[in-house]
Amino acid sequence: MRQSSVRGDRSRRHQPDAQELGWDDSLYEGRSDGGGDGGAAVPADSGGHGRRRRRRGRRVLRWTAGIAALLVLGTAGAGYLYYEHLNGNLRKGILDLGDGGLKKPEPNAFGQTPMNILLLGSDSRNSKANVELGGAKADVGRKPLADVQMLLHVSADRSSMSVLSIPRDTRVTIPECTDAKTGEKYAQTTAPINQSLQHGGPGCTVATWKELTGIYIDHFMMIDFAGVVQMADAVGGVPVCVDSNIYSHDSKGHGSGLKLTEGEHNIKGVQALQWLRTRYGFEDNTDIGRAKAQHMYMNSMIRQLKAGTKLTDPGKLQALAEAATKALTVDEGLGSVKKLYDLGGDLNRVPVKRVTMATMPWSYGPGESYVMPKPGDAEQVFAMLRNDTALDGKDAKKKKPSADPKPTTPKEQLQVTVQNGTNGAIQGPVVGRASAIQARLATLGYAAAGTDATLIAQADTTITYGGKDAEGDALAVAKALGLPKSAVKESSSAQGIRLVVGNDWRTGTAYPETAGGKQQADKAPQSADTLNGEDKKACMKVNPDYTW
Repeated sequence: MRQSSVRGDRSRRHQPDAQELGWDDSLYEGRSDGGGDGGAAVPADSGGHGRRRRRRGRRVLRWTAGIAALLVLGTAGAGYLYYEHLNGNLRKGILDLGDGGLKKPEPNAFGQTPMNILLLGSDSRNSKANVELGGAKADVGRKPLADVQMLLHVSADRSSMSVLSIPRDTRVTIPECTDAKTGEKYAQTTAPINQSLQHGGPGCTVATWKELTGIYIDHFMMIDFAGVVQMADAVGGVPVCVDSNIYSHDSKGHGSGLKLTEGEHNIKGVQALQWLRTRYGFEDNTDIGRAKAQHMYMNSMIRQLKAGTKLTDPGKLQALAEAATKALTVDEGLGSVKKLYDLGGDLNRVPVKRVTMATMPWSYGPGESYVMPKPGDAEQVFAMLRNDTALDGKDAKKKKPSADPKPTTPKEQLQVTVQNGTNGAIQGPVVGRASAIQARLATLGYAAAGTDATLIAQADTTITYGGKDAEGDALAVAKALGLPKSAVKESSSAQGIRLVVGNDWRTGTAYPETAGGKQQADKAPQSADTLNGEDKKACMKVNPDYTW
């Protein structure tokens, strides 16, 4: 019997469907070369929590290493022809295959905007190298699944980075998507989120994330199995730690083949891949332990790359740049080494101590056969990222309470533009929202309020203003409508005062008490299971059944 997608040892009553292919342990049984731990079973209290973090660690470390290599390579003065060669390695795709119309965030008062990059790990077995590394020869030729999905959010001022993963079997609504190459339309459906990649490519996964979270996504980067060994070798290995001897292998063929003695080791190549795929042997033999191991590896690698301790050899730089560019599929906005180089410069500004890894808070669906966003907690995390609030809670220390400025314009003369932001591919717009709220403002004495007929999509209701002189007026409008102060934002691009009625306020003229803005948090909830990038004391606990 096959294992459940969400429980460690539950029996399966049916043949595996799309979301199970490519990661069920039984597909890799008998292998000890790193392919034996493709499984994603987790204990009853994990709900798939570890699966989403396992592969995210593998792909993000490859991605981070690749960007760092390109950054250093650029400063080393690589020639035009070599850059063109690396450009030719990159595969490109359409950013968004949906039609949700989500609005890009307005720049802040300093003209800065946050950056959101969706990192995808494909389980493709459509090359010899991927088959050898990933096992499951029977999967050759099928459409790949996006088994790792992580949103990398870089703050507008580039002072922090929050990384949020979603379990691959999270049941979501996948919006209608059109394959840009074939023109084939995929109807809207409800399915595990990893299947979104099969609906035309990574652009449909982007569309799915935008509809689920309300977060605007600037770029995507997708990577498969093939680059991990070369990249681990190119950076000279990464130090990891185990608290006992470990051998990830048993008589049933379970395990990655990882064999280490107690203490710290510098691992690379196939051994690094084994570490990243080990489930049997870490903690309780589930994805929870595997995810922790990946985060330890990734944090260690990032610290080394930031310190510049591993990339001083030009040969290693070239090997890493080759591996990174050959392994990547990116959106057209990132479709050159120069653009990746610039991105690397942005990311390099974030201190390691402000890097936070997290998982989407989840809960079981009916029958415990899949997971879903945890009510309240998941939306809290999404809202924090939409509002450019770091998940580590340290942004709160930068806020200094002060008295609200007074309005400077009589409200009957204040020009407020109201816009309908309730569009979306799944729910669809609510007709007349701008007019309804404009009429409400008129009854409150804002006789000069008008509307903008342009329909957009925005998760949260906001009031933007330009210049400090307008802050008091914007706050007064918010107070009149019952909006929280957090809904009021200064923007360098704002002209006058603009009220966008978001999808958190789809009915009525009284702002709902349950809307996200009412409960905006300064730190991720405990259920997000955050991990700081500066943790240097981590050492993996070895399961006693897999020690020697």
